[in-house]
Amino acid sequence: MERTFTIRDLTREFGLTARAIRFYEDEGLIAPARKGQSRVFSARDRARLALIVRGRRVGFSLAEIREMLDLYDLGDGQTTQFKISRRKFEQQVETLKRQRLDIEEAIAELARGIAYIDEKLSVAEAEERAQPRVIGYGVMPMPERSSS
Repeated sequence: MERTFTIRDLTREFGLTARAIRFYEDEGLIAPARKGQSRVFSARDRARLALIVRGRRVGFSLAEIREMLDLYDLGDGQTTQFKISRRKFEQQVETLKRQRLDIEEAIAELARGIAYIDEKLSVAEAEERAQPRVIGYGVMPMPERSSS
């Protein structure tokens, strides 16, 4: 007899909400059986859910995941699934490398912005400390302000 899983089993195992699992069901990515009102997930559903979670983690769309999962049932020993998945994996690696470069450039730009702002604030604070404050009709230095 094949082992089955409840939605609670899968939420705990994959760190998903029941709502997310039902969403994947609604999208046709998994197809649990029904026992009354309860969903009964097969080992196949569990394996597909594991692949969905991994695919989402590395940035694949649900359409891309669906395409790769649906190739499993072609009856060719998964050859087509492996070839197409490999091509998609290579494309995703390139996409993620470009994103990493964009993120590194954004971090560098923000760091330069922080350094520029810190320099301007330092100059402005030094000028403010050097300026005498006018009290009444005369010029009288103000007492030092505490920095708290």
